[in-house]
Amino acid sequence: MMKILVGTSGWSYDDWVGRFYPVELAKKKGEWFSYYSEYFNTVEINSTFYRPPNDFQVQGWIKKARALKSFEYSVKMPELVTHKSMVQGDLKKAAFWATSFEKTCVKPLAKAGLLGGVLLQLSPYFKNEGRALDILKGLLDAVSHNEYDYAAEFRHRSWLDESRKELDSAALDALKDRNVANVLLDCPGLPVTRAETADHAYVRFHGRNYDIWFKDEAEDDHRLNRYDYLYDEQHLLPWVPRIKEAEIKAAKVRIYFNSHARAKAIRNAFQLMDLLLIEHKPKEIRLQDQFSLGEF
Repeated sequence: MMKILVGTSGWSYDDWVGRFYPVELAKKKGEWFSYYSEYFNTVEINSTFYRPPNDFQVQGWIKKARALKSFEYSVKMPELVTHKSMVQGDLKKAAFWATSFEKTCVKPLAKAGLLGGVLLQLSPYFKNEGRALDILKGLLDAVSHNEYDYAAEFRHRSWLDESRKELDSAALDALKDRNVANVLLDCPGLPVTRAETADHAYVRFHGRNYDIWFKDEAEDDHRLNRYDYLYDEQHLLPWVPRIKEAEIKAAKVRIYFNSHARAKAIRNAFQLMDLLLIEHKPKEIRLQDQFSLGEF
């Protein structure tokens, strides 16, 4: 069983057709997952963030992957928990939605042997002030952190310690006490923290579009969105020893590229797998970027 799993955040993107998905699959979205799974053994489902899935959707994911060997879905906690209830300081409501998500999505995937990690991407408006830490602890205590691999992604700098390079010690202790992984991030605005807080690790690559990360994209910008970013080898090389370090301490390291625009996440996932000496089915990714005249 592989200890390091590399995949992307989602697989259903129209702009991957002709770049990753063959053109003949353009109108056959139902076949995209099968094609994706020929190259990767994990994927992070982001759609669960926007709307809790119903039983039909979850059973559909199970059906797609049931015959695959060692495939994992990592799932993202709904925004009802992280971006609404927690930000509003309503622990009771956050716990209700989180446990409901476990019951309808997490548990069925786990029972089918298809569950990877459960991601708590905290809101950038969930700051380390007032009762925030107690709310975080209360939520983690409400979910089954002893049964499933939970990971927390902090998005506000108030959660950093005085060095501004690591999470606050109280936050780290809260994660360690519950075997919840501190998500290692590559993104604008936050450092790459190093503390290991669980027996599993979770890494996310969001891209490095510093200029548009905290504001709207300009109308004449050729980038599709703030996640439209291509890492080069020099960006990824420093991550190799960091990931190897995590591999030594963790039973499993899950890595996802969220820089999905124009199949750049696919290109970078393959690139990182090559750097980590992880075998994969080869494929050339034609990015077909279109640039504005002003750039020439």
